Amino acid sequence: MNSQHLKPINVLLVDEYRTVLWGLEQLVASASPAMAICGMATNIADMFANVAGDAVDVILLDLKLVIEDSFRCLERLNRECSAKVLVISGTSNLEVDQQAILRGARGIVYKKHSPELILRAIEKVSEGEIWLDRVNLTRAVTALANGKAIDPQAEKIAKLTPKERQIVSAVVKEKSARGKVVAEKLHISEHTFRNHMTTIYKKLEVSGRMELYLYASHQTQIAA
Repeated sequence: MNSQHLKPINVLLVDEYRTVLWGLEQLVASASPAMAICGMATNIADMFANVAGDAVDVILLDLKLVIEDSFRCLERLNRECSAKVLVISGTSNLEVDQQAILRGARGIVYKKHSPELILRAIEKVSEGEIWLDRVNLTRAVTALANGKAIDPQAEKIAKLTPKERQIVSAVVKEKSARGKVVAEKLHISEHTFRNHMTTIYKKLEVSGRMELYLYASHQTQIAA
């Protein structure tokens, strides 16, 4: 656990089951003083009451609680508070995970994951990073590199040239690297890299590198 935080990461726990909340509370408490519980909620009304203001850094949210309007709930959270949402799920549903990321979740973890991994995900999401299952991320990168798709986004992805797919794949792998660094790894000039990125943004209908990363990373249903 990173000890560089000047203040604890304030975590809001949201799950319909109090026994689950108790377990998550013990988990986060074990990371003290790097993390602290700032609230718990078993329903949406309590969740939104807890996120008023800027006290919450990360919301650990089980989407089952809001299954009917879960994606609109994520969009509302992104509009109304600065907290970052980390979805925690009991099962892996690629379509749901994909939509959750598109609607504003900053990461996905599963209840089967180790305590250490869940704490790591909370930390990284609080720092502004995107947290995705490594297996799914690997599938997304491989799929983009190969250009094969079976989901509703296939038409957009099919517009990418092999070179553009290679560039998207590199951007996902080197998510924290500057454009110049990625260009060097691809053996092209920074100017050429920027031109390719502009074309990629237009084809995939994204507005920038972060949105491109989110888009590419969530494509877990693309066949490798």
